[in-house]
Amino acid sequence: MKQPKFYGAKLFGLIFGPLLFVLFQFLQPEGVLNETAWKVIGAALWMIVWWITEAAPIPVTALLPIVLFPITGVFTVDEATSPYANKIIFLFMGGFMLGLGMERHNLHKRIALTLIKKTGTNPNGIILGFMLTTAFISMWISNTATAVMMLPIGLSITQLLNIDENAGKGKRRFALSLMLAIAYGANIGGTATIIGTPPNVAWVGFMNDMLGYEVTFAKYLTIGLPICFIMLFITYLIITRVMYPSGLKSLSESAQVIDDQLKALGKMSKPEKYVAAIFVITASAWILRGSINNWLNADLLNDSVIAIAGGILMFITPVNLKQNLFLMEWEYTKKLPWGILLLFGGGLTLAKAMEKSAIVEFVGQSIAGGGELNLILLTAGLTAFMLFMTEIMSNVALTVIFVPVVISISQSLGINAMYLTIPVTLAASYAFMMPISTPPNAIVFSSGMIRMKDMIRAGVVLNIIAIILLVILSQTLVPLIY
Repeated sequence: MKQPKFYGAKLFGLIFGPLLFVLFQFLQPEGVLNETAWKVIGAALWMIVWWITEAAPIPVTALLPIVLFPITGVFTVDEATSPYANKIIFLFMGGFMLGLGMERHNLHKRIALTLIKKTGTNPNGIILGFMLTTAFISMWISNTATAVMMLPIGLSITQLLNIDENAGKGKRRFALSLMLAIAYGANIGGTATIIGTPPNVAWVGFMNDMLGYEVTFAKYLTIGLPICFIMLFITYLIITRVMYPSGLKSLSESAQVIDDQLKALGKMSKPEKYVAAIFVITASAWILRGSINNWLNADLLNDSVIAIAGGILMFITPVNLKQNLFLMEWEYTKKLPWGILLLFGGGLTLAKAMEKSAIVEFVGQSIAGGGELNLILLTAGLTAFMLFMTEIMSNVALTVIFVPVVISISQSLGINAMYLTIPVTLAASYAFMMPISTPPNAIVFSSGMIRMKDMIRAGVVLNIIAIILLVILSQTLVPLIY
């Protein structure tokens, strides 16, 4: 008889999480923190244990503050539920809707194949094309969906070249590099825009709620795009020139694969053109928002309004009025990751409670109060902690727990919170070592083209490089922009 999945770590977490919560309702040492703080710590530990062990689905755990904070008197019901309707959540929701429209009408696949076709038949050029294309698509839709789409295209090329475990070393290394390029391109590409990956959205929410600082879509691009391109270039060089050079000269068969798939798509359909137009209009409005508001002489637009407007257009743009067909039907939103939106709300509520009860202030002062800290070493330590922890834990859950603490450390040291929070947040998306670290890693690992030791070997090197790069970023580009 097959054993249910309710054993081991999950069962431990299911019991231990609530036990910690109950314990901290009674165990409240005097003179260190106030009574409310210990109640919040108990709730936070319950959530952390469930997030780590996945005793309950991660989004379900994110709903705990709605129950725990009102019954413990930390918040009223209205205070506990309001962060779940934060404007940042609607920014991400609108971005998801745009992504779903692209997926439904295969616009993302057409863009991907067209971009890859430009790279020619040089093996390293093909790998670079896959990496840049995957990164570009991942800037706008989920990295999971991007990897799912790109993997079959990559596998088509390996199958046409008869690449398997019995193939020559050069071809096997090409296939390995191609799979890693898809996974790493999806992970890195999401860091380029606010809506590209959930940790970015969580960070923007914390900056707004805790510091009153609005990070606009355009402002974020000034940080996200440069670091994305630099990291992509370094990753490409490490994979193709240092770790797994193939030594192959030309793969003319790859052009046939791309041409066949483009022919299968046919000419660009009317729905595709409409989706492309909405996408361009929305992205342009995000980038030009400040200029548009100045021209209107009123602060009418913000990123969330633009995102939801773009999402609405997907549902009201007709494809065939006689047949009552529109670009998107509501049923298609079943694919929208509602759980991520709930996770944002739970994280924002938890951060709000930690701020109200002075926990983040206490942690920040405890770390910063022990004497002068070297900013570079502090940034490196916090970034390394986030990067290696995200190899084994949900990067969104880790972000909503850790970023508020980093903000408090910044405040206690009297420095701009951007200097520490930006590298820490970006590090949450740089999980290169393990198949379990991110969905794109797991997706390409399932291809059979990658051995565990190959991914770990490349991942360790890239993790170290990422830490160094993010520390340099925090000391150069961040101060220049912020």
